[in-house]
Amino acid sequence: MADRVPLPGSILKKTCCIVVFVCALHLSVTLVYYLSGQDQERIIHFFFQSHTTSPTTTSETPELRTPTGSNFVMVAPQANPVKNELGTKANNLPPCPETPPRLVGPLKIEFNQPVTLEEVKDQNPNVNFGGRFTPNDCIALQKVAVIIPFRNRDEHLKYYLYYMHPIFQRQQLDYGIYVINQDGEGTFNRAKLLNVGYMEALKEYDYNCFVFSDVDLIPLDDRNLYRCFNQPRHLTVAMDKFGFRLPYTQFFGGAASFSKEQYDKINGFPNQYWGWGGEDDDIYNRVTIRGMEISRPDGLLGRCRMIRHDRDDKNADNPERFNRLARTRQTIDSDGLNSLTYTVIRTEKFNLYTKITVDVGSPPR
Repeated sequence: MADRVPLPGSILKKTCCIVVFVCALHLSVTLVYYLSGQDQERIIHFFFQSHTTSPTTTSETPELRTPTGSNFVMVAPQANPVKNELGTKANNLPPCPETPPRLVGPLKIEFNQPVTLEEVKDQNPNVNFGGRFTPNDCIALQKVAVIIPFRNRDEHLKYYLYYMHPIFQRQQLDYGIYVINQDGEGTFNRAKLLNVGYMEALKEYDYNCFVFSDVDLIPLDDRNLYRCFNQPRHLTVAMDKFGFRLPYTQFFGGAASFSKEQYDKINGFPNQYWGWGGEDDDIYNRVTIRGMEISRPDGLLGRCRMIRHDRDDKNADNPERFNRLARTRQTIDSDGLNSLTYTVIRTEKFNLYTKITVDVGSPPR
């Protein structure tokens, strides 16, 4: 019998079947592998959406899922209302420039005309409730909490808000102003109030820079940036009170800025300086003990004016300040943030600032 001759095209047909089978198997394996590391619902939704000519809308909020085996991490929304209100609108904005473009330089600062809080509010419509502001055209480079130790200085506070809110906005800070008011008429403790402000501000927002400022000091140039630097920053280096000169090399009074890391590193301010004087020099010692240096703007840029006033009767010279200064190295690890005790009496949110009234106790007998 003669050999059977294959029908024309039969070999090609078998070859094509084999190729189709291998391709189908390859596509199936690829699809299974791809879906195992992705959100299947989102892929399906994307597939149908990309093949639909008219968009559809829904009023329901889609449920976020965490697919098994993927690198996707779901971050739960924060419950803090300040973060939700101010932190969501900057999603698609560029970072603010290192040098803010709307600074004006030297300023005319006067205290001979009274100001009202209503006037300040009208002139700062973009400041949010509680004294919070964030730029609407870029993402601020730092989140700054401005901490002011306070008692019975309402007129000075009006001037501070009048001048500083516009300065902070031109400097494109994401900032909040916290007035830490010492309750009662006992001996004033500025340093402890600053520690309280640090702790309370962090409960509201994830600040990473802290400006600690007396309420009666206003800079004379908005190029003196009230933010944090690689080293702790002394901001008010040339007060009119001292003839616009630094009174001594270790002087660290008035206003200063610390990053969160820097402030934690020195354990904050000491809590045991009751009355006037010594706490700023103690902070200078703490900075040097921890291997850091004080940075300052130049003497012209760092000029500032002080509102003249009489000292509080309950803020007399601290007779223990020199003894305590001599022991900073022994007390830095035991007296500060880690030993802070206080009681919040009330927290009040105003249009231009947040006021926190606290009981800080009394000096040891």
